[in-house]
Amino acid sequence: MAVKINKGVSYSNINVTPMIDYLLFLLIFFLVTTTFEESEREMNVVLPEASEAMPLTARPKEVFVNVDRQGNIVVAGERLNEAQLLTVLRQAAANNPERQSVIIRADKHCMFESLMVVMNACNKAKIRDYRVTALEPKA
Repeated sequence: MAVKINKGVSYSNINVTPMIDYLLFLLIFFLVTTTFEESEREMNVVLPEASEAMPLTARPKEVFVNVDRQGNIVVAGERLNEAQLLTVLRQAAANNPERQSVIIRADKHCMFESLMVVMNACNKAKIRDYRVTALEPKA
């Protein structure tokens, strides 16, 4: 007895016209935007001079805040209290707005409260980029 196998319906009539329309639209869009970009570079513009302006060639200097075992806060070799630390951090944030970073180096035996004082001072000075460092484990 012969078995009849249904091979399915052939989709030989797929409409590709919308796909071709989208491809042509994208091609025209990229051609137009590329032309505008070149015309902006070719404009003759006389730029003003600024005697004190200089490009930023390096990242802003990071502020290192050290917290020792007793909870003392040391910045640049000077022992500071919470108010002095806040003043230093606000000045650093004013010198480098939106880019200032603080590296907190805390002794592993210090009180967590001392570490929170430094983080709170960073937040008050509107410095959002602060990190607590740790040593990598020895292999």
